[in-house]
Amino acid sequence: MSSFKSKLGICVVIGILQADLFSQKKIAADKITSLVKEFKQDIRGPYQSIRWFCDNGTIRMPKDPCPDSIGGIQHATYKDKVLALAEQNHIFLGQILAYTDKNDFWDQKNQQSRLKQYQLGKYLMNIDEGWINQKGQYYRGAIQIEDEEEWGVKFYEWVLSKDDYLQKNYFLLLQSLKDIPHKGDDNLSKLMRTQSKVISDQYAPFMDLRVKIHSNPEPTDITSVIEFKTKKEASLSPSIKQKLDELIATLKKFHQPVDSKQLKSLVDKLPESSLVKKELLTFIGFYQNESAAPKIAPKLASSLLAIRNGIVAHKSSKSRLVLLDIALQLEDMLFKKASEWNPNSLEELLEKNYVLAKSTAGIGLIERWEWDAVEPLLQVAKKETITLGELYSKLQNTRGVVEWSTAMVKATYGSVVNTYMSFEPLAATFIDDRIRGTIALQLGKSVGDLGKFITQESKLSNKVLNLENQSTIRGLNPGYAFGTLQVVENYQEEFEVAKDKIYIFDSAPSDLKPVAGIATVSEGNLVSHVQLLARNLGIPNATLSKENLQDLKLSQGDKVFYAVSYKGSVIMKKEGEMNDTEKALFEVKERNQERIAVPIQELKLKQNTILNLRDVNKSASGKTCGPKAANLGELKSLFPDKVVEGFVIPFGIFKEHMLQPMPGTTGSYWDFLNAMFRKANEKKESGSAEAEIENYLLEQLSILREAIKVMPLKAEFKADLTSSFQNILGKPIGEVPVFLRSDTNMEDLQDFTGAGLNLTLFNVLEQQKIEQGIKDVWASPYTERSFKWRQQFLVNPENVYPSILVIPSVDVNCSGVVITKGLSTGDTKELTIAFSKGAGGAVDGQAAESYLLGAEGKTVLIAPAREQYYKTLPATGGTGIATASFDAPILNEAKREQIRQIARSIINTMKEKEAEEQMTYDIELGFKDDQLYLFQIRPFVENKRALKSEYLESITPTIDINKEIPLAKNL
Repeated sequence: MSSFKSKLGICVVIGILQADLFSQKKIAADKITSLVKEFKQDIRGPYQSIRWFCDNGTIRMPKDPCPDSIGGIQHATYKDKVLALAEQNHIFLGQILAYTDKNDFWDQKNQQSRLKQYQLGKYLMNIDEGWINQKGQYYRGAIQIEDEEEWGVKFYEWVLSKDDYLQKNYFLLLQSLKDIPHKGDDNLSKLMRTQSKVISDQYAPFMDLRVKIHSNPEPTDITSVIEFKTKKEASLSPSIKQKLDELIATLKKFHQPVDSKQLKSLVDKLPESSLVKKELLTFIGFYQNESAAPKIAPKLASSLLAIRNGIVAHKSSKSRLVLLDIALQLEDMLFKKASEWNPNSLEELLEKNYVLAKSTAGIGLIERWEWDAVEPLLQVAKKETITLGELYSKLQNTRGVVEWSTAMVKATYGSVVNTYMSFEPLAATFIDDRIRGTIALQLGKSVGDLGKFITQESKLSNKVLNLENQSTIRGLNPGYAFGTLQVVENYQEEFEVAKDKIYIFDSAPSDLKPVAGIATVSEGNLVSHVQLLARNLGIPNATLSKENLQDLKLSQGDKVFYAVSYKGSVIMKKEGEMNDTEKALFEVKERNQERIAVPIQELKLKQNTILNLRDVNKSASGKTCGPKAANLGELKSLFPDKVVEGFVIPFGIFKEHMLQPMPGTTGSYWDFLNAMFRKANEKKESGSAEAEIENYLLEQLSILREAIKVMPLKAEFKADLTSSFQNILGKPIGEVPVFLRSDTNMEDLQDFTGAGLNLTLFNVLEQQKIEQGIKDVWASPYTERSFKWRQQFLVNPENVYPSILVIPSVDVNCSGVVITKGLSTGDTKELTIAFSKGAGGAVDGQAAESYLLGAEGKTVLIAPAREQYYKTLPATGGTGIATASFDAPILNEAKREQIRQIARSIINTMKEKEAEEQMTYDIELGFKDDQLYLFQIRPFVENKRALKSEYLESITPTIDINKEIPLAKNL
């Protein structure tokens, strides 16, 4: 067991563990919820008893302290239920820091989970009157703050002595200083937000003031709260009056100017040789004689970045701790100065955005290499005018910094918050609170001001209900939809969606059944399977802010019209506000819905033996196998050193197996499939409801799918499979892990891409699992999600044939997708790329590292990666999970250049081979060390209806991007 038990010296087991609650399996979430409620009502909370823990290892009763000659500390022991929860679920409640092992608390192998749980636990205690310690907080002696602070100092001296920990976890370490006791100061910003939340939770009329304090704290809030208390005096309980007085005192203290003497006392602790010290002393001298926000803020941002850049040069962990404490004070100063800074001109507003963006790098919300990439795009040139196009570019890039910053907070704390939300819903607000406690809050407000200015100048505006700050909404895919609005926070993969609803997601799902339209707070990346399907099917898709999502909750359940124009402007209006043109869109859609026929005329089902990938080319697509295998075989002949060996299980082998007798029926599997669709057509002709027909089909598909999974494999096929492993892959079956990729004849049709609809199995090693995997892949086109997408767009969904591409696994360091044109610009001379660490990168909706690669070496960072976990492919089969840091780019310049070259070569070679106009391709690839591997190529399909829609054309405003705007223009 970890030090949660042993290092606290807990040597006596008190009571007997309840067998039904504390078995060796993980404790269920509902049981933990019950525990939380139990601890709230317990006068000792999560603690068992008080003991003295002596330095010689002995334990004494509360009234028998350790002798002075030995020394020791007093604190509580944990209840057995708390210990069991730590042991079985890695959930740590009511953590006492004193005597906790530093390594265990840092919890490196679990991405610092224990440290983050400590922070989250303190937050819950602040907003819920002690949370699990509601009564236990008065349990005298349970925690000694002086011992906690002493431990905190020692912990930071230990963890900050490690360069790697500091560089890879700068944001987390800086944030943790706000929670882990290591000095006597309070975190006033957090206290201010917590107090206002508690008041509004208990007294609803305070909500507006709470929102103001949380979103835009200013000195005027002091007067506002005082006036609120005076006005509501008669209706306030004594408890609320006391809490308002405490909040007023906190606000006054928070908005006091930072004492330069106190700041200098910290700086004086740094060694004289410190270059950062010299810069900080210069700043303090300037600060003592200057108070104007536009002059102070740039120096604060520079000082924050100087600390981050220079901290590793300080070899003393004590000096590093001092620097981080200084950084917290400087951020606090900048937070206040940003609210005081009200730019008068466009130039000053751009300068404010630049300064605040710079500070995000200083406090770790974005990485230093990310700042290096975006800084040149945000700098304000010394000239008289700026074009509207240039201004819009600055807006996009500064908005990107806000998105990267909020994504850093989510990536850092998301896993722990999700775990706690399963048993404590109050945890859901923790991430928002963390974001609002950083300079990202002020940057987001400033970016919104720039968005409003550009909207006025360009006459490009969103019209999304009556939302505030619509400049944060950005269209991704053009299209229009009508349906019921539903807001989904904390999306889980098992969440059921409906095709007649418009969903607003907190984060982009990796997998999605048909919907009318979507919008997400974090878009994932432009080339995930969900984004490609949305683009292909003309589903309107946009990204918006967390605040927008919260505002849209007010319209939950309303029927709305939703449209995204070609330029990314967004319209959302309620059903009663739709004009005749918008209503007519859906009448026409019902009559003229485009549907596609899967071509079956050229199927070669007599090919009933396995094909070597080397013998397959583009001409085989839709005949003997699907386009994945056909195109990869083509790539293998063109770029033999970039494509692994492999083989293909063609359509004919699948069909042979489907002609076997199906148990429990009078015919074959194939007979069952066709009879099912005949019956569905009969129901349709007889006037049955669409929902009834769909339910019937789904029920029959489930029967067929489960039958295919246990279908016997024919002896001649198994022999063919065994010899193909030896002869093509070079090793016996069971000794080389492989990918099994579904590859149907309904993918990559002229007007439809089936990206991600069917099953791919990663890194399968054992023969039995490979054989079972083949049947599972054959069954996957008959899943509910795959069928629903096909059923909407195919006239003959019964004629879907799966082949299987079998290739050896490559345990790549990173992988991703390349689209051979600029998705945001439409320029075919550009590349859009998205990469994540590990296998299966970018396509699963991950927050991937994305670039726009232009001509002549131009590189624009669209977004950095924000995924802390990635998939590995061990030689023993299956998948592993590894953890990532963000302190270096996934793709360095050399890898990006390799991508440019291979994409250029593919485009030129394919163009020559096909003698046709340049086509846009969707290419999946990866890197193992510095070796590039190609895994898939397919045509990039966009929805032609959306691209040609007259309505979408009509709502797309014409923007004069060359319009000159004076930088001196007043706001």
